[in-house]
Amino acid sequence: MRRIIQIFGWTLIWSGVFVFGYLGWQLVGTDVVNAGIQEQAQEELKQVLEDTEEELPDVEEIDPFTYLGGDTEVLGSDTEVLPEPVKFSPEEIPDIGEGFAFLRIDKIGLDAVIFEGVDPQTLKSGPGHTPGSPLPGQPGNAVLAGHRTTYGRPFWDFDLLEIGDRIEVESAIGVSVYEVREIAVVQPTDVWVTDDRPGAWLTMTTCEPKFSARQRLVIWAEMVSGPNLEYAALQMEKFVDQT
Repeated sequence: MRRIIQIFGWTLIWSGVFVFGYLGWQLVGTDVVNAGIQEQAQEELKQVLEDTEEELPDVEEIDPFTYLGGDTEVLGSDTEVLPEPVKFSPEEIPDIGEGFAFLRIDKIGLDAVIFEGVDPQTLKSGPGHTPGSPLPGQPGNAVLAGHRTTYGRPFWDFDLLEIGDRIEVESAIGVSVYEVREIAVVQPTDVWVTDDRPGAWLTMTTCEPKFSARQRLVIWAEMVSGPNLEYAALQMEKFVDQT
């Protein structure tokens, strides 16, 4: 009987060690691993942004009048002043797992590299960009996802963000600044949050509440400055005209 009690006691002890060890790894160990990954990624990205400045796709010039459905041939040069061309800076889509931009939110002290992809392995490195959605800094709805409690917990303090807070993204085309416009808690099945939007938006999702994946906390932010702001505004105008 005593032998059985000893075996049972040791089983409980080692089970406790395993459970607390696993929790410690999830809450601390993964942060340590992520810190090393982010440090290296930030150094590499800084160099990449410097080196690729001359390799970017050519900046396009969009004629607003033609883009909005007009015809420049019917206008006389002395009857109408044509609007200045709007510049559009495209950007090549990065490979899955590649770090391509910095995400900075001063309100919560976030300064992290964004990686292409939202698969589990990529999200261990940092915030991930959803393939198929526009890149941050481009017109449309750029969708990001990030961990709330493990692997550097980049979105840990997302519940502190408020309407009007600023978010900065620095990529190869330059710096784009967004302002938070909407905040919501939704179900994991509410995929409509990633739908495209006219203008230029940044949609960021993470688990809600902390230590649970029961729901999703979603932050929508609208571009207020950046290389493609005028082009995004032109797209918005076209969308309004067509509705």
